[in-house]
Amino acid sequence: MTSYQRREQLIEIGRSLFASKGFEAVSVEEIAASAKVSKPIVYEHFGGKEGLYAVVVDREMRALTDALIGSLNDADAHPRQIVERAALALLTYIEENPEGFQVLVRDSPSTDPTGSFSSLLGDVSSKVEQILVEWFKRQHLPVKSAPYYAQMLVGMTVFTGQYWADRPKLGKEQLAALIVNLAWHGLSRLEAKPELRYEGSKAKRAREAAEKAEQKAEQKAKRAESNKGKTADAAGSRDGSSHDSATESDAAGDIDNTDGDDTDGGDATGVAVDSTDTNTGANPSGTVTTTPSVPTPEA
Repeated sequence: MTSYQRREQLIEIGRSLFASKGFEAVSVEEIAASAKVSKPIVYEHFGGKEGLYAVVVDREMRALTDALIGSLNDADAHPRQIVERAALALLTYIEENPEGFQVLVRDSPSTDPTGSFSSLLGDVSSKVEQILVEWFKRQHLPVKSAPYYAQMLVGMTVFTGQYWADRPKLGKEQLAALIVNLAWHGLSRLEAKPELRYEGSKAKRAREAAEKAEQKAEQKAKRAESNKGKTADAAGSRDGSSHDSATESDAAGDIDNTDGDDTDGGDATGVAVDSTDTNTGANPSGTVTTTPSVPTPEA
């Protein structure tokens, strides 16, 4: 095996180990054992584990950067076409270089001289920002928000790619279509002055004002109901007093009438008895006879 071939062999083995275990968990001994060489061979080509890692990361960074920046360089393309190209470029890299992508998304060691995946994303975001600035100007949208939208688009695409790398249940074009669907329809309906509709401070103040108004309305309704009940109770009390007075008056009148009836009835009965005893008599035949009156002699 030539020196070049041995070097390429060590790079391939190192990339595979770094992708599966991470930089810190891999040792020079493991690299040498996997390549079936002695440790001095690794040191001869790369100076140690750090040197090998730097070469692996540099290669993957250049491959991904070329793919992404290349998809964003066509200034004459429609903005949606640029979004589609960028999504497909990233997903194609992940599909063709799964181990290289895993190396990039892992935390880089502090000794890494080539930068990190975050620095790559920063470069890509800057390119996306330039594209958005021109598009925002044409759409009369605030240019100062372009850097933030660029970070959102890149972050959304990259994190979706990471998820897909571990769970490749959708095809590459299917996933790219989902990314573009969310990104493009969001971009095409951007508001010049967006606001939080439900959770912002303005929305909270409006909600608090509505709640206070509702509480006041409830309190007012309760007071009205209470006053209505008091009025009804007072009216019922007056009606009850009038009814009691009328009842007492009627009762007194009945008592007076009863006394008069007893006196008159007693006199009439007495006269009738006396008249019967004096003027009438019974005979065996049942015929009533009248006794002639005798004149009283004058003195």
